[in-house]
Amino acid sequence: MEKPLISVVMGVYNPPSYNVLKRAIDSVLNQTYENIEFIICDDGSNVETKQWLDEIAQIDQRIKCIDNSTNIGLAATLNRCIQVSKGEYIARQDADDYSDKTRFDKQVNFLGKNPQYAFVGSNIYYFSEKGVWGHFLYPQYPQKSDFLWVSPFCHGSIMFRREALQETEFYRVAKETLRCEDYDLFMRMYINGFRGANICEYLYFFCEDEAAIQRRKMSDRMDEVKVKVRYFGKLGLYPKGIMYLIKPLVVGLIPSKCLSQLKNIIYKRTC
Repeated sequence: MEKPLISVVMGVYNPPSYNVLKRAIDSVLNQTYENIEFIICDDGSNVETKQWLDEIAQIDQRIKCIDNSTNIGLAATLNRCIQVSKGEYIARQDADDYSDKTRFDKQVNFLGKNPQYAFVGSNIYYFSEKGVWGHFLYPQYPQKSDFLWVSPFCHGSIMFRREALQETEFYRVAKETLRCEDYDLFMRMYINGFRGANICEYLYFFCEDEAAIQRRKMSDRMDEVKVKVRYFGKLGLYPKGIMYLIKPLVVGLIPSKCLSQLKNIIYKRTC
């Protein structure tokens, strides 16, 4: 088998059902771009999940399953996947989301034509068990100021250049990055001089019900504040950034239907 151009990395921890996991994996295997390897790391899941993965691994020779003996979190799990990967590009896929079948083709084409960008994502649809209920448009070419509100990228939709990840020293494993490892990584990449972009198409389907934001723990919101404090100065976002430090705490009070509309107003859309 030829050397894969793309290494797709996925962390799995007790998905809600076999069908949810299979849907995510099928969306990778059925991509129009086929020269991939698919590295799936089970992050200390239950026996049933391990059985599902053993069964799914037999479907396609491009799948490589590894596992953690205990649950170590997404950042450390993704670092393990990247360590054993071989591709020039590293693509993310979450175990409860799914991708449009043309996603990889379009992202490889973009990175090939735009060497100035270290990674690329896309716009997203929100869906739940009831179907697609919303969408979100990200800035096409995010600037440092776009990190004030929240990450201007959807983590699961991203394709990275391997060398950019290496120079940024991959995901930072720390208590405060357990729920915002992507926000932490993207800001560090921008601090190191790398830039990302978003394709102006809906190439990723993000699983989230309309009340999910309100269920987020206060400790997770405090961790986001810590990550902002750590990097806002290095990104040159002060003094304006001071008012955004309390954003994670305030967001919990905003109705979810209003939040997506508010973010679309805050960002200057170019898509």
